[in-house]
Order: sequence, then structure tokens, then C-alpha cells
Amino acid sequence: MAHAPVLLSKRALIDRSYLEHRAKVLDLAAFIDRVERASGEDGDDFRMRALQACCALLLDGKPHRAQRVLELLSDQTLDPIAKAGSKGATGAVPPVAGGAR
Repeated sequence: MAHAPVLLSKRALIDRSYLEHRAKVLDLAAFIDRVERASGEDGDDFRMRALQACCALLLDGKPHRAQRVLELLSDQTLDPIAKAGSKGATGAVPPVAGGAR
């Protein structure tokens, strides 16, 4: 017999998970600081712009944040590309020539 999941109160959920997520926010902040301090070109990397857009989305007060972040970071095109530009995924949608996407 299946049981209904037990829902935690907001307080119980925060008590259980706050420190884990606090560490993730600190890790992200440290990464952004390291990128800003690093030398070299490409200070306007599309992946960093995607992270900034995700941070703004997290604070906009609207629901379904996880879904919207995933959609923001996912390539929504349906047509396959002829040839991949690299062996691995970039984790964000790269810009296309002409600015479309």
C-alpha cells in the first residue's frame, strides 16, 4: 500500500537544508569573484551571462524557479546541428552568429 509523502513545514525544511544551500551560494560567489579577478580576455563570456540571468531569476519572486533556470540554460532548438563545435557540453546556450537564439 502506497503512503502519501510527508510534507515538511517551511521551518523543518530550512532547518534540514539551509547549511547545504548556504555553501552552494558561497561557492557560486567565490567562483564569480575568481572569474572577475582572473586575467585574460573574454570577460563577457556567455556562460557567465547565463549565470547572472539565473541569479536574477532566482530573486524575481516568481514560482517554478528550477524549471525556469533549466529552461534558461537549455538549448530549445529542435533542429540538429550538422557538426558539434566541441566534444563536451557548455552548460549554457552559446550565442549564434547574427545574435539569434
